[in-house]
Amino acid sequence: MKKILIFYGSYGGGHLSAARSINEYINENYPNIEVSMIDCIEYINKALNKITVKAYSEMAKNAHWVWKKIYYGSENGTLSKVNDSTQKLLSIKLNKLIQDYNPDLIISTHPFSSHMCAILKKKKKINSKIATIITDYAPHSQWLMYHQYINYFFIAHDGMKDSLLKSGIKEDQIKVTGIPLSNRFLSHYDKEKILSEFSLSPNKKTILFFAGGEQGFGKDKVFKIFQTLVEDFTDFQIIAISGKNEKIKKQFDELVSKNSSKNVIVLPYTDKIPELMSISDLVITKPGGLTTTESLASELPIIVINPIPGQEVENAEFLESKGVAVWIKKHDNIEEELYKVLNSESKLYSMKINARLLAKKNSTRDICEILLGKL
Repeated sequence: MKKILIFYGSYGGGHLSAARSINEYINENYPNIEVSMIDCIEYINKALNKITVKAYSEMAKNAHWVWKKIYYGSENGTLSKVNDSTQKLLSIKLNKLIQDYNPDLIISTHPFSSHMCAILKKKKKINSKIATIITDYAPHSQWLMYHQYINYFFIAHDGMKDSLLKSGIKEDQIKVTGIPLSNRFLSHYDKEKILSEFSLSPNKKTILFFAGGEQGFGKDKVFKIFQTLVEDFTDFQIIAISGKNEKIKKQFDELVSKNSSKNVIVLPYTDKIPELMSISDLVITKPGGLTTTESLASELPIIVINPIPGQEVENAEFLESKGVAVWIKKHDNIEEELYKVLNSESKLYSMKINARLLAKKNSTRDICEILLGKL
């Protein structure tokens, strides 16, 4: 029986989601393959994982400038060298797991695990095939460390290919498949039933607004956008997802009550994102790799808010360049920017078509078929 190890990291939800999608597809379609999914940093040191995950979360919420320095500083120079030395040290513990499991293939959805596995392969500690799945729309150099020891790089779109080629990666190592996606986004839903379930009208356009999660930095702007939608765009109905952010939910509920808004619902954390996207006409969100991929698969125009410097800013720039998204920046007039999109049928239609053209709905299947075909 062939064996596969899938490594991910807990810094944001996208790495885990990509790993989970691959894991589920293999389990459902390849019964003769043994697969195991591991949080690489948690396995190496639980305390280190807890500290670094919390630090990332705090920077994402309250210290964008710190994360920006780390993100771009680690591209090269001193920070890059420090990171390389750290990964060499951490790889010693990871090697024990790999030796014990003895996988034929390692799939990595986080740059740390790709980096460590490439180090181990360079030192001839392991001989497993290694596949890296880049879970953003622009490649950071940390994904590409010791790339000559990685067998495959799976990327989100054709535009990333040139960057990888310029880094010295061979063309046959690069596969343009898209980011792994849950098969729930391929399902056909009964829209009338879902609209009825949430007491929404089939005769109004629906906006899906992701307002919770890591919102901290820019939280006042998030509330202002919601207030503008509720008070000035009453022809639309709004589904606001507050996630686990209880403060945002309370503020939103109070505003809805104050305005007696019947076409607005505020939801806490929900596992019905595929269903809600299926009934929506537009999404307002931070441009994380996961939400971006899901929105494109659902053929939704995107209004981008509060991207984290680094990967999310690069995602936002890419989406704007492809005519899929409008990015409301710090000093923009919120009402004017929303009006330009929401009151233009032609703009919404154009963005929807561009999303359809950019989406790679069968990414998970394609990745698995390429890799398991090689096994």
